[in-house]
Amino acid sequence: MAKKSNKKSNKKKNYNIFISLGLIVVVLAGYLILSNGNGSAKTNTNIKSEDYKEFEFSKEGELSFQDENGKFISQIDIEIAQDAVKRAVGLMYRERLNENQGMLFIFQHETYQSFWMKNTVLPLDIIFVNKNKEIVTIYRNTTPFSEESYPSTKPAIYVVEVNAGYTSDHGIKEGDKISWRVM
Repeated sequence: MAKKSNKKSNKKKNYNIFISLGLIVVVLAGYLILSNGNGSAKTNTNIKSEDYKEFEFSKEGELSFQDENGKFISQIDIEIAQDAVKRAVGLMYRERLNENQGMLFIFQHETYQSFWMKNTVLPLDIIFVNKNKEIVTIYRNTTPFSEESYPSTKPAIYVVEVNAGYTSDHGIKEGDKISWRVM
C-alpha cells in the first residue's frame, strides 16, 4: 500500500510542476507579446533611423482647417496614420516637412490621447480633434526628442501634426474644425 500512495504522490507532484511551468510559460509569453520584447508595455518606437532609408513624405490626402462657422482657413497635404505601427512612428526621423504638409492620425475610439516627441527631429504643432472634427487641444512648438507627454484636454479620435508655428501663422485655434479627403 505504501508504494501505491507514493506513486500517487509522485504523480501529483509531477502534475503540479507541469501546471506551474505551463503557467510560467504563458505569463512570460504574454509579457513578451505586450512589451514587444523590450521590457516595456509601450509601443516600441526604438527604431534606428540608420536602419531605414530616409522617411519621405507620401501624400495620401488633403486636410482643410475651417473656423467654427465653417469658413476656410488653410489646407495641407497629409499622410494618414490609421494602423498601430504608422501611429507609433508618426513623423519620427523626418528631417524635413514642407509648410503645407502634415500627418493625420486616426484612432479607433474617442478617448484622451497623449503624444510625445521621442525620436522626432522637427518641432511640431500637435492638434487634438474630437469625433465632431472640432479641435479640442493644440500644443504649439513642441520640443524635438522630448519624452514629455502632450495629452489632450478632452477626448479625441483624430490628431494632426504640422510644422511648429503653422497653427499660429494661420490663426488656427481650439473650436476650429477639420475635414479631409483621401486621395
